Amino acid sequence: MSDNTGAGEEVSFVRTYAVTGGRSRPRHPLSLETTLEAGRGKFGPDQVDECRQIVFLCRERRRTVAELAGRIGRPVSAVKVLVSDLLDADALVLPVTAPYSSSDEGQDPQLLTAVVVGLRKKFRDATVYPQAG
Repeated sequence: MSDNTGAGEEVSFVRTYAVTGGRSRPRHPLSLETTLEAGRGKFGPDQVDECRQIVFLCRERRRTVAELAGRIGRPVSAVKVLVSDLLDADALVLPVTAPYSSSDEGQDPQLLTAVVVGLRKKFRDATVYPQAG
């Protein structure tokens, strides 16, 4: 008898690689808590089935990146790449739920992410500086 547990893991890894087109980094800064909702745009015909699932889930209600990864059964890193593609296509948007205020609570990360996504969509050729870690 042969042990096929490694084969299943390898197929899953190859599928994830194919889903993201080999990319491992999203174009936009997304965290696990980033909330998304369906936008007015459409995903392209060349986008994978997981993109359709993500948009469908976000049409039901707002979802976080972490929740989407769990629901479609893909690694968070892969979901971030797909979400980034869907943001570029306006198939997903980053809702800004609370008005920006200059309180002592600090900046809203969702608002800052939405601003960055908007700027990158408008100025696609702009130089992207690495994030401070």
